[in-house]
Amino acid sequence: MIIENSPTNLDPRVGTDAQSQRIYKLMFDALVQKDEHFNLRPMLAERWEIPDPLTYIFHIRHGVTFHDGRPLTARDVKFTLDSMRDGTLRTPKAATFRPIKSIDVPDDYTVIVRLSEPFAAMLWNVSDGAIGIVPAGSDDKFYRAPVGSGPFWFVGQEQDKDVAISRNDHYWGAEPHIQRVDFIVVPDTTTRALELRKGSADAAINALTSDMSLALKSEPNLTVETSPGTIYTYLAPNLRDPILKDARVRQAIAYAIDRGQIIQYIWRGFARPANSVLPPQHWAYDADARSYPHDPERARQLLDAAGYPERNGVRFHLTLKTSTDEYNRLIAAVLQQQLRDVGIALDIRTYEFATWYADIVKGAFQLFTGLRWIGGNEDPDIFEYVFHSASVPPRRANRGFYANPKVDALIEQARGEIDQQKRRQTYLQVQQILNEDLPYIHLWYLDNVLVHNRRVRNVKISPSGNYDFLLTAELAQ
Repeated sequence: MIIENSPTNLDPRVGTDAQSQRIYKLMFDALVQKDEHFNLRPMLAERWEIPDPLTYIFHIRHGVTFHDGRPLTARDVKFTLDSMRDGTLRTPKAATFRPIKSIDVPDDYTVIVRLSEPFAAMLWNVSDGAIGIVPAGSDDKFYRAPVGSGPFWFVGQEQDKDVAISRNDHYWGAEPHIQRVDFIVVPDTTTRALELRKGSADAAINALTSDMSLALKSEPNLTVETSPGTIYTYLAPNLRDPILKDARVRQAIAYAIDRGQIIQYIWRGFARPANSVLPPQHWAYDADARSYPHDPERARQLLDAAGYPERNGVRFHLTLKTSTDEYNRLIAAVLQQQLRDVGIALDIRTYEFATWYADIVKGAFQLFTGLRWIGGNEDPDIFEYVFHSASVPPRRANRGFYANPKVDALIEQARGEIDQQKRRQTYLQVQQILNEDLPYIHLWYLDNVLVHNRRVRNVKISPSGNYDFLLTAELAQ
């Protein structure tokens, strides 16, 4: 299987980049796992109770062993969580577990987690892909030879070259059909396509341009499979800007953008219009929140009402910052054309990624596009990180400085609510307000595109676009 770059750290307590999370997810088990609608189901925890908002009791599955034969017990769970939150391991995930006050292990198969404050995202943060349970005593060198309990075990890794994993024939759950997977690092996109075309690689997911994926559909030995994905793209206005602080201007921009045209001609149909940060598959997604179909006339009316009449074809200038990535430059050029049609002159500024990103995280922009939410938008707690008025730069992601006291109150209410149906109702209200205020202008969700050799069969693509299809895939004889 081809991947674009090496995982940075296969210790599931540390690695946060996409390759690390997708590969260690195959080697480690978490307490709970996500289904296709991002509901949480049993995994290592056969069941759990939440007797009050500050207490979580997990009952650990019996008979699970690590790849080296050691039994996995509640003590390994406690060690894994403690090592991420007590400072013994340097990890960017430490803040995630700050609400944990204490962890008790009354026996080998019971873990009691006590919180200092209600935290509804607790279960999500112990789910597959977020963490994996490691053997007690694992130190900061664990990533060199990681030992998990998952369906595959670690064979070896050479930085910037490959990672190899092999089937765990003693797995407690359903065993994979494939004996071994070699992840080969191929940084160049064209080379990835050529490797697939000539049959020297079997599969790649979300690793090619739309044009390349379309071209490979005609190859007799390849299959191109797609499924609705969760990767979310947006246009972000700075609400401190004198022009963009008016919601009518933001709404006019949303009406002026023809998402369908961009999806058809730039993404070649491998995307779907977005109307929330959350993906449509999500249990908390609001299908009835206000949407903004392409309507230039409505955009002009809003701009007139906001006090920006058209003079010589121009109402005002805005500056859009984006990166030098080819797709980002193309999309910026199309947005420039579409906004010109309603009298907005869009000045484009492109920068190398590091320079551009440094400005974005500081909130130094008028408009930006080019960033995507990958995975982080699969839990509704993202609303706190991105839209709460206290989550401003440089440490957090409310980079447009959005502030709405009602949204703050609803987010805080939802974070403390453990009943999923009640949480859902609160998050529906959040999305309805956000789609009026438009601190983000929604663009699209990218499809998952898996290109594979025809000898690879029985693949099931997850909404997240991770590597879980390797759990069911078979190789034809």
